[in-house]
Amino acid sequence: MLEHKVPLTVVIITKNEESRLLPALESVLWADEVIVLDDESTDSTCKLAEDFGARVIKRRMDIEGIHRNFGYVQAKNDWVLSLDADERVTPELRDEIIGLFKNGFTTTGYNIPRRNYIGDYWVRYGGWYPSGQMKLFRKDKFKWEEVEVHPRAFLTGGAAGHLKGDIIHFSYRDFSDFLAKLNKQTTWEAKKWVDDKRLMSLGKAMWRAIDRFYRSYYSKKGKQDGFVGFMVAVFAGLYQIISYAKYWEMKEVPRPETPVS
Repeated sequence: MLEHKVPLTVVIITKNEESRLLPALESVLWADEVIVLDDESTDSTCKLAEDFGARVIKRRMDIEGIHRNFGYVQAKNDWVLSLDADERVTPELRDEIIGLFKNGFTTTGYNIPRRNYIGDYWVRYGGWYPSGQMKLFRKDKFKWEEVEVHPRAFLTGGAAGHLKGDIIHFSYRDFSDFLAKLNKQTTWEAKKWVDDKRLMSLGKAMWRAIDRFYRSYYSKKGKQDGFVGFMVAVFAGLYQIISYAKYWEMKEVPRPETPVS
């Protein structure tokens, strides 16, 4: 363990994560503040975090961007590392971030590559690696777009930097978990289309589904991940079709009357 911790606040988003939280906490022992922003967990997530020495803040998740931005404001330090409970900081990334505190920052935010896993399989292709995301930033220079699905990151005060060390991201426990999250995300996507008054059609959804499959499996070399890569590409296509089906229902498209015999 480091003799002196760096002035960094780690904000970890949780909901019923008692089985996965501890490794995330252990990977950031070198930061002098850890905040666990908990979305009304009913298991022992909060107690585990408190026993570890983290500061627990309870808040119901409403809009993802609003929720995350709220957590960053609570940080006592200027610099924040944003994590989810299913993410871990590698030793290489730890040393790289500590080096920034010693040698100076070159910008106000940094993208960090992520190794995304399905179960214990690291998905290397199909656009899943390095899959960089803005994770380290000055809290006064960064903000998530406050929308329900796929919020965009906004950084001020300089162009984004890029770190080399990875975050390990256990994206999905298995294919069942993948499908469950796909179901939730497509509901948010369909709602976004309706709220934006976006004009969608079955033809457009079909084209997007084919395009997403092709790009994932062929253009981004997903086939090199074997069966896992094939399923990732299939789910990428399904995302578009399922989103359209839910959009169609939300729009209350009139259905043809059933003839009475």
